[in-house]
This record gives sequence, structure tokens and C-alpha cells, in this order.
Amino acid sequence: MEAMIPAPRTSAFVCPIEWGFAARAIAGETESGDLHFVATHAGGVLIAVIDGLGHGSEAALASRLAAATLAEHLGESVTALMAHCHATLQRTRGAVLSLACIEPDGRGMTWLGVGNVDATLHRAGSARQQRESLHHRGGVVGYQLPPLRAATLALAPGDTLVFATDGIASTFNSVSPVGWHPQDAADHILRLYGKDTDDALVVVARTVGD
Repeated sequence: MEAMIPAPRTSAFVCPIEWGFAARAIAGETESGDLHFVATHAGGVLIAVIDGLGHGSEAALASRLAAATLAEHLGESVTALMAHCHATLQRTRGAVLSLACIEPDGRGMTWLGVGNVDATLHRAGSARQQRESLHHRGGVVGYQLPPLRAATLALAPGDTLVFATDGIASTFNSVSPVGWHPQDAADHILRLYGKDTDDALVVVARTVGD
């Protein structure tokens, strides 16, 4: 299932990112439990990567319900969105989930994660710290939600955000995607670092400013 970007609410809205994704289900399954959601709204752009626990149709159902919940509450804070997803998924097997909301001018981002969906920000400027990782907290959305503490970071044009489920080997972060087209970077990461033992999904988003 591909997540769609709803139309901007005003014709003056300019999306502050370019992005791409690559995904595949584990061999033998027709549905993946890994799902992305990217949507524009008046407060910027929301990016989410959801990993329903396990594999197959039940994992996919949990991820789709989380994506529908994000769409329903689009524009709320990332902590509120996480809480809404937790309430929705309590009758499912649950999911792990990381969220980032990028401001309309592309100069700031607030992010939050529960579980092991990796999120890393690669800085484009050589004078700054080159890489920052999301400090996601242990738990399962729909089963056990930890105290939620979102973090806010400044952004600059060219900074590149990568989300990856645990079907992507953690060594993918050894090479910076800065300077790549986001779709090329996502395809490359899945091809080289995707595991055969799990569903896999990667989203790459590059800030372009306002």
C-alpha cells in the first residue's frame, strides 16, 4: 500500500522537501507490515514510517490503521498523533512508529519515535555535526506506550532525513545520502542493505527550503 500526499490546502503552499521510498515484503507474503505516510498540511509536512509487528495481513492491518489515524488527525503535534495511534491500535497486534513534522519553510523539524524504526538526519553543511539520530523510546504503539518526549532540530537546505524499518541492516548509515536524489538513495539502501528475513522499507527526504 502506497501512502499518498493530499493536495495542499492553499495554492501558495510549497512543499519544503523532496522525497522517495523503497519497500518490499518478506518472501512468501503478499502484504508488507511496513508502511510509510507522507502528507502536507498547514503546519508543514508529516513523515511517518510504521512497522506492524510480525508479518503478513495482521501486521499490514495495524500499519494501515495507524496511517488512517494519522490522516484523520493531520496537523496535530507528533505527541498527540502518537497517542491517537496508540488508542487506535489497541485491538491489533500493535506497531512501532517514528514521526517527523517538517516546518513549511523547511528550517525546523520535530520528531518522535516509539520502537525500533530508525530515523537519522544527515547534515549537508560541513561546519556542523554531520549526523543526528532519533532517540526513539522502547515500547509498542497499541500495547505499551512510554512517556513521549519529542525533540526539535533546526534544518538547512540539503539536510537529508532517512527512515528505515528493522528490515534494513543498521550499517546503511555508514554512507551519507547527502547529494543523492532521494529516490535514488532509497533504492540504493534497499538494494544493498535490505534483509531477506523481514519486511523492509526506507524513506529518504531532502529539505529544499521555502
